[in-house]
Amino acid sequence: MEQQRKEATERLLSTQGHDNLFYSEENDGVGVGDGGLVAVSNFTSILGLSIFMAACITFGFGCAIGYSSPTQSSIMEDLGLSVAEFSLFGSILSIGSLIGAAISGKITDLFGRKLTMWILNLFYIGGWLAIAFTKAPWLLNLGRISLGFTNGISGYLAPIYIAEITTKNVRGRFTTILQLMVGWGASFMYVVGSFVHWRTLALLATIPGLLQVLLIFFIPESPRWLAKVGREKELEAALLCLRGDKADISDEAIEIKNHVESLKSSSRGGIVDIFQKKYVRPLLTVVGMMVLTNLGGINAFAYYSGAIFVSAGISSMVGLITLAATQTVVGILGTTIIDKLGRRPLLLVSSAGLCFSSFLTGVSFFLKDFNWWDQGSPILAFIGLLMYMGSYALGGGLPWLLVSELFPINVKGSAGSICNFMGNSTGWVVGYYFNLLTEWSSAGIFFTFSAFFCANFILIATMVPETKGRTLEEIQASITPSSD
Repeated sequence: MEQQRKEATERLLSTQGHDNLFYSEENDGVGVGDGGLVAVSNFTSILGLSIFMAACITFGFGCAIGYSSPTQSSIMEDLGLSVAEFSLFGSILSIGSLIGAAISGKITDLFGRKLTMWILNLFYIGGWLAIAFTKAPWLLNLGRISLGFTNGISGYLAPIYIAEITTKNVRGRFTTILQLMVGWGASFMYVVGSFVHWRTLALLATIPGLLQVLLIFFIPESPRWLAKVGREKELEAALLCLRGDKADISDEAIEIKNHVESLKSSSRGGIVDIFQKKYVRPLLTVVGMMVLTNLGGINAFAYYSGAIFVSAGISSMVGLITLAATQTVVGILGTTIIDKLGRRPLLLVSSAGLCFSSFLTGVSFFLKDFNWWDQGSPILAFIGLLMYMGSYALGGGLPWLLVSELFPINVKGSAGSICNFMGNSTGWVVGYYFNLLTEWSSAGIFFTFSAFFCANFILIATMVPETKGRTLEEIQASITPSSD
């Protein structure tokens, strides 16, 4: 079908006298020959607005993650919290995420992607207002749980929505932007939180939610979700909205409809579908990556990076600002190369970097514990933390891209809920016990993180398929053939 489309386009251009134009597979449209630029692109203003909407969601996700790091000392002082009580505040985000994760797939399948965004926005804004105006620890924790609930669903919803509205040639790039926005949200908290009061910072964090209130009226529903629920006319309207009024969306619409129909014939109904033999390998692979990534300490680094810098003998403000810059640079790099290099290389490089940086941070604390190389150990910790967060910015969010790519629409919700729940469960354990474990052995906990990422590297190298350059339907047909 793709070859026929290419040949038909080239014949049309030739008969109309446009000899310098050709069909560009890379850009899924028409390009200019003789080294020229692409003349027609499938990127529309509505598609850009939809991507920006998802970016606001994940920016808010990052704000929730990064909030506790620069505000730890001031919140503890103002509200009289102990270390254990603040550890509860930091980690309770993951408890809310667990609740959201458990229903993330079901609620997005039941209500659709857009209505779910509306619901999440209420919890998001309400959570930050509860934190900003709290007078007691219970309301502080309630606001944090509300934000966690939002994160538990949006961590699944945003990449799924982007993957379902974009074409194969840009899907990886735009989905990776979401991980970049998570980093920017956390970085915003790190930098601004170093200068403003924690209550003011909570109010500033409502801005992404307020933007979503305006944007959500102008974005379309996911075409693949519309196909799943049988709203075919709306499916075609959504595709035209995303691809442009003059775009030929017939082939894409037919491919989506046929794929959904084929899934209905083999579907048993409910969550039991995900436990069919053909889905076991991709499910175990993605769940394994998410569990190992969380056991590798990403929540600990995100929640308590300021405290880690201080305990290593480094200025919290300098460390957090440098961390924000590092995440930004590396995140942009990952966004520009993912659709060229592919998912597997970025995942492998990211996991190797996380493994080495955790080990390096552990070495720095080991030297500090024994008062060896007092001048050099803070430098090693500084390099280790920057490398860790930079490595995560490069490929830490890619497992969610794989969830959106590997699982068809009939089991995507169930797969997303399981992956989300398992990842957040281990994330909560690490986030809650990290401060307590560092009192046992700072070096030991970072060496343990390194071991988990070593296991993650092996899992990626042996189990993760490459998915770049193919439509979602092509990927799912090759990974999960119709025969059980």
